[in-house]
Amino acid sequence: MSEENNKRLKVGITLGDTNGIGIEVALKAVGVPEMMDLCIPVLYGSSKTVSYHRNACNLPGFQINHTKSAKSIKDNMPNLVDCIDQDIKIELGQPSKQAGLAAFLALEAAVRDLKSGLIDVLVTAPISKENIQSDQFHFPGHTEYLESAAGDGEKALMLMCTGNLRVALVTTHLQMTQVPAAITIDGILEKLRLLNMSLKRDFNIDGPRIAVLSLNPHAGENGILGNEERDIIIPAIQQALDEDGIQCFGPYAADGFFGARQYRRFDAVLAMYHDQGLAPFKTIAMDEGVNFTAGLPIVRTSPDHGTGYDIAGQGIANESSMRHAIYTAIDVYRNRIRYDEARQNPLPKLFQDRGRDNVKLDLTKGE
Repeated sequence: MSEENNKRLKVGITLGDTNGIGIEVALKAVGVPEMMDLCIPVLYGSSKTVSYHRNACNLPGFQINHTKSAKSIKDNMPNLVDCIDQDIKIELGQPSKQAGLAAFLALEAAVRDLKSGLIDVLVTAPISKENIQSDQFHFPGHTEYLESAAGDGEKALMLMCTGNLRVALVTTHLQMTQVPAAITIDGILEKLRLLNMSLKRDFNIDGPRIAVLSLNPHAGENGILGNEERDIIIPAIQQALDEDGIQCFGPYAADGFFGARQYRRFDAVLAMYHDQGLAPFKTIAMDEGVNFTAGLPIVRTSPDHGTGYDIAGQGIANESSMRHAIYTAIDVYRNRIRYDEARQNPLPKLFQDRGRDNVKLDLTKGE
């Protein structure tokens, strides 16, 4: 294993909506000694809002290194990059544009540091998708923003995961009326390819098996309840198998598939739309589920819950999902290094170092 894969990673954590539970769960997750043994937490937000939430939630005290730049972080304690110069009014449990602005400023700073190598991976606390909207942020959510800001032209795949259950989506933050038109052969193929590669490279799974869900009830009942299965989903599955060798199966009716726990037979599930995949996933794994943005050159995860306005500031928010988001980000980062190192071709370097003729001669001698 390379030295890169043995180092303690710098985990950037954006604190999200300042009126929600993001700050609380982040502080609870990083404020334990075992987290410092695993990584170097780097929080992004405002010192004032962090102090406010610590007091409101009556959280145990621990030392935090406050800094204006990730270049000055310390490796023996959690760090806070104070990247919000504005005074942010905190109204616990209340949505506000100020809270949305604070969430964006933290996200913008963390992504900048991630791209420049000052942090290794990114974990994002929940945002309000409505209140973060501005001239600078006009995306349905984190996934789409990160695809634009840090994707380098690559496409993102929203992938929910916990243990051996992984659920990916063909369409993400889309109105239901727009979903059927967005389900295309090319769209499904793109997501199947992204998911198949992520399972191999990010999760270290050889020969992954993927279940594909139907769009219509009862998988369309041979056209009685819809034609998308026959005309779009089945051809996409067949093409992915024939052209790419992807082991994908279906389409399965979502209700029976999850009700019978058929997901246990597969390494991942590809759902057609947001709630089709996330409703059963969160029912199964609400406390420990993780949202992973696959397909991008960066590693980003987040808890699978929202801002939790109804319990903000009460000190009762469960940090398990945030903790698992940190664990998953670290695991994915290291899995990628292992995957890439195992597939490096030593011959090009050998040719450069010793010359083509010498290499041919040496190889004939069994070297």
